[in-house]
Amino acid sequence: MRTEIATLGEFGLIRHLTEGIELKNESSRYGIGDDAAVLSYSTDKEVLVTTDLLMEGVHFDLTYVPLKHLGYKSAVVNFSDIYAMNGTPRQITVSLGISKRFSVEDMEALYAGIRLACEEYGVDIVGGDTTSSLTGLTISITCMGDVEKGKAVYRNGAKETDLVCVSGDLGAAYMGLQLLEREKVALKDSQEDIQPDFAGKEYLLERQLKPEARRDIVEKLRQAGIQPTAMMDISDGLSSELLHICTQSKVGCRIYEEHIPLDYQTAVMAEELNMNVTTCALNGGEDYELLFTVPIADHEKVSEMEGVKLIGHITKPELGCALITRDGQEFELKAQGWNPLRGTDNGQA
Repeated sequence: MRTEIATLGEFGLIRHLTEGIELKNESSRYGIGDDAAVLSYSTDKEVLVTTDLLMEGVHFDLTYVPLKHLGYKSAVVNFSDIYAMNGTPRQITVSLGISKRFSVEDMEALYAGIRLACEEYGVDIVGGDTTSSLTGLTISITCMGDVEKGKAVYRNGAKETDLVCVSGDLGAAYMGLQLLEREKVALKDSQEDIQPDFAGKEYLLERQLKPEARRDIVEKLRQAGIQPTAMMDISDGLSSELLHICTQSKVGCRIYEEHIPLDYQTAVMAEELNMNVTTCALNGGEDYELLFTVPIADHEKVSEMEGVKLIGHITKPELGCALITRDGQEFELKAQGWNPLRGTDNGQA
């Protein structure tokens, strides 16, 4: 069944998609249904705001991305930004540009993903907008969160001798993208009705299609009494993010190839595609893991933390930013990750 969006109209569609939303956060005073949402934060908290714009054909390809997964991912990437500031996401607004080829049922699937993510992370949907689009689907989500006063972690606080850490493993989301792109080409060229075989590569697809924000790591750091000196999430690739931290903190760094965390499926896929797995981990992007620096005094605590890997250290700025390979060679780190304004890239946001 297909219901044309025009039959509901803009407000009817918003009402239909947001029906039954109950506010969970104390700071959400009033949500959808008026000219603006009403939020109230306590005086001992600072408010964090982030926004993300996803364009069809630039950031996602609906040939292989299910709309429910897209909704989930759209919300989670915003939560990830709030966690990367050492905060907690509380509210989002969702704005959609929708072309005529989408039905009400399509938007229900997208919203089901957004609502699932909000349920999972305890975030309220408090507003948004819809409009018609001539260029496919556009999703713009703004997320509000809070952080205890004085506890926000910026990109500019890394100090010489700090340790460089990452959560989880890297490169899997990029490998998932390569796998989906490869199957898309294979199916397009095939005359037969064949189904792609993803057996043994489920983790890579999950990392690409349904990433998670690392709330657990932020909570572990708090429980261990560790306040990172700098932090950001890895959306554009480890190299790129590390260079942001070093540039803004006016420092250099050394990271070690042998310590970069990789999943087995990532290594197997890289070999299959004849790609260098370290290059994929450094430049792939979309892992939404946390990259952070901690004082050297926290070495023992952070070394024992499950899900966190110590990959290097911060140096004097004149030493620059370098990767030390397994055989001891030193290579300058370059930001070769996803750049949405550079037209020749195949990556995703």
